[in-house]
Amino acid sequence: MAKSYEPLNPNTDVTTTRTLLHEAIPLTGTIISGTYGTWPDEGNIKNFSHGMFQSVYDYPYLSSSANHIFDITVGYDDSSALSESLGNHTQNGKKIAIYNQFSQLLVGYNEAGNAVEIFESDLDITNDDRQMKECVFIPFSRMLTKDQIKKGTFTIELGTSSFDNAMGTSSAHSGNRIKLQDLKASSAGDVGTAVGGEYGVLFDATGGVGTLNTSSHGVVFYQAGIVVLSASAFNASMPDFASGASTMTGADAGTGPARSVDMTLKSSSISGTCDAVRHRIYNISYNNSTEINSTIYFCRMPVNKFNYSANPTYTSASKLVIKNVASDIPVTYVTTIGLYSANNELLATAKLSEPLRKDPTNEITLRVRLDY
Repeated sequence: MAKSYEPLNPNTDVTTTRTLLHEAIPLTGTIISGTYGTWPDEGNIKNFSHGMFQSVYDYPYLSSSANHIFDITVGYDDSSALSESLGNHTQNGKKIAIYNQFSQLLVGYNEAGNAVEIFESDLDITNDDRQMKECVFIPFSRMLTKDQIKKGTFTIELGTSSFDNAMGTSSAHSGNRIKLQDLKASSAGDVGTAVGGEYGVLFDATGGVGTLNTSSHGVVFYQAGIVVLSASAFNASMPDFASGASTMTGADAGTGPARSVDMTLKSSSISGTCDAVRHRIYNISYNNSTEINSTIYFCRMPVNKFNYSANPTYTSASKLVIKNVASDIPVTYVTTIGLYSANNELLATAKLSEPLRKDPTNEITLRVRLDY
């Protein structure tokens, strides 16, 4: 128990800081599809009886070592041309519900408040000029995104035509790719704000930074850790994994008949469409952000204080054991700092790496940081 206290001046002895830590998160396509089996027996892909989304793990999901990476699902707005013919569309109601759920969560309702906003691949969700009515949704695990995805770091590389069953690495299809990046959020600080937080537009940067054009095919919501891809990114045929028959040959044999992206979204199940999209992912990379808030206390020990120890072994027969003669100055060694409330209740302690000598001839200031 402390015998003396030194008050902290909130104006000069206490300050706060905020630090952002970043980690690079690389997700290769081989982990997403191929490492732990080929379709339909992929051990790290978990499908559910409700059939509304898939979960992707970094290891077979039945293992206790597996970590959840992201979910993937698809949907379209009820004003989309894909939702017009209810009788011919697989899981039509579920696909519309999924779109509405993400729209409500991320972009909210329109001005009238009677319908959810439609996703757009620009920074103004009210002008209706780049609407994304058919989308792929990829919510990343909070374990990977932490507090948010760092702006200007997200990249996803997709195959845009038919591909082989393993991963699309066949030389015949290696050139049919598109790389989407939120590069403008990095270079110009251009980000939009919606109900779900800040978001950046994913532009076509297939040829590198110098060839960035105005073609946009999705958005990334940084705080939510959710990527919304437009079906426009897939500009060619997509094999339908839900079908058992195959009309392809060579590297594409066994993947199902080639279909347009609209046909796949309309006629395939959600799980089947997720399989087709997931097998077209070559790489995903981004940096996450962890925000650390700190309160720093400057604990000052003036020359005339803390020169006596509360340790009972400090004295013997009412004499200081560290003094050989009466004229010697008292010496103590600081090992611990205690932070107390206004009622002298101990709230936190900080241990020094080594004892510090304190006597009436010196003054010590110790910096104590509390992270939260």
